[in-house]
Amino acid sequence: MVKQFLQGIRHGIPIGLGYISVAFTFGMMAVSEGLSIGQAVLISMTNVTSAGQFAGLDLMLAGGSMIEMALTQLTINLRYALMSLSLSQKMDESMNSLRRMIFAFVNTDEVFAVASGQPGTVGKNYLFGLILTPYLGWALGTLMGAAAGSLLPVMVRNALGIAIYGMFLAIFIPPAKKLKSVRVVVAISAILSCVMRYTPYLNQISGGFVIILCAVSASALGAWLFPVREVEQE
Repeated sequence: MVKQFLQGIRHGIPIGLGYISVAFTFGMMAVSEGLSIGQAVLISMTNVTSAGQFAGLDLMLAGGSMIEMALTQLTINLRYALMSLSLSQKMDESMNSLRRMIFAFVNTDEVFAVASGQPGTVGKNYLFGLILTPYLGWALGTLMGAAAGSLLPVMVRNALGIAIYGMFLAIFIPPAKKLKSVRVVVAISAILSCVMRYTPYLNQISGGFVIILCAVSASALGAWLFPVREVEQE
């Protein structure tokens, strides 16, 4: 029980460290635009979504309505519903409805990728350990960034914003080296993303929906090209 929890924490440490730099940028942006340190930290502790928070901050500064905020967050974060549906198939009986809701609150892209890559089923001890460090890292990074304010130059703040892409690379490169199926799905995703970006009319679709369309399409093609054979149990 404790061993699984500690294993989850260990697997979540790289995610949490990566989140610190991204949240640091959000904290600095929020304070520089007029929010207090407490407000910036509260946003991070109640949301845990990088793209959603940056988009939400822009809307708040622009005086957007609650409806605009709700629709924007729904569009950007809808992919988490798909991730949760997929990951629910790996959860064991220890994950009841309440525990699933708690875990879903911090079920980010990186957490989903790490949890999905675990062999067999996963339970509450591992999953709660897995989300602990990322959550603390996100909150701590926001606090540090908000406290730093505008002390760092713009060039440094912009550089910190690309740290999250390094986390994505660290997640899919190791399995891509071993499995052809992963390499193909990643390539399909990249091609579809380019098509959505540079094709007229398609490039008018919001970024949140583009992520969903590319992820679902690439996953479906991957499942069709590389089906997993079920082993019949006697």
